[in-house]
Amino acid sequence: MAGSNAIRGARVGSGPMGEKDHGARAERVQISYWDALGNETVRYFAADIVDEDIPEQIDSPTTGLPAGRDRENPPVLLKNEPYKTHLAYVKERRTPEEAEELLEAALMKLRQRRGTAKASA
Repeated sequence: MAGSNAIRGARVGSGPMGEKDHGARAERVQISYWDALGNETVRYFAADIVDEDIPEQIDSPTTGLPAGRDRENPPVLLKNEPYKTHLAYVKERRTPEEAEELLEAALMKLRQRRGTAKASA
């Protein structure tokens, strides 16, 4: 005879709440969210939940974009920066004068640290 883990006489899901408070019979509120592409996502919340506890934005499961409760003004699309080519990095390089100044500043910091390390030793 195969036994189960359930306590004899106990119903699965029974507890201090009434049967109407959980499962398919619970009272719910339907909230719609829209993303920037116009996709609607519906979420259900407990009917007795406070409006402040319902999030204003969620991530849309279909697109991964942020979705808001305002249909006319959904959250804007995120702007991703394009991949930088090697040429773009070369154009951003510093002038030789700026490079020398940076090198001198770095060397001065190193010399100061060495001086404090020798003094404390």
